[in-house]
Amino acid sequence: MATIHHQASIDAPLKKVYRAISTPEGISEWWDKQTAVETDRGLVLEHNPGPEHGVVQLLVVDSVPDKRVEWECISTHPKSSPASVWTGTHFIFELTEERANSTTVDFRQTGYDERSEFYSFNRDAWREVLRNLKKTVEAQTL
Repeated sequence: MATIHHQASIDAPLKKVYRAISTPEGISEWWDKQTAVETDRGLVLEHNPGPEHGVVQLLVVDSVPDKRVEWECISTHPKSSPASVWTGTHFIFELTEERANSTTVDFRQTGYDERSEFYSFNRDAWREVLRNLKKTVEAQTL
């Protein structure tokens, strides 16, 4: 199994970046509109990228304020969808404050089958998603 890994340096305070990756409202700004659902397993974030993919469900496994957020993909998807290989993988965001208004996001998607036909697509897609996170957070005046 492989790990998709990216880093992003964001010109914004740590608390602002954490809020963007830890709340449904924040995530909806830079990725896809999220809905939070409380389940017997815990908090699940859901979004629907389209009928060809199905609803993506991400169980919030860990959330340490201003430090770390971890999700596990618990949904299944059609084999034709790039999300089909997400089931059971973990999405980990670790934050480090470099200076007062600069935060590094260390992103990993662990447990990924690198033999998947979607590996390169998903690796590159996460790079773009993190660029969008950076652009969105830096533009916010909150």
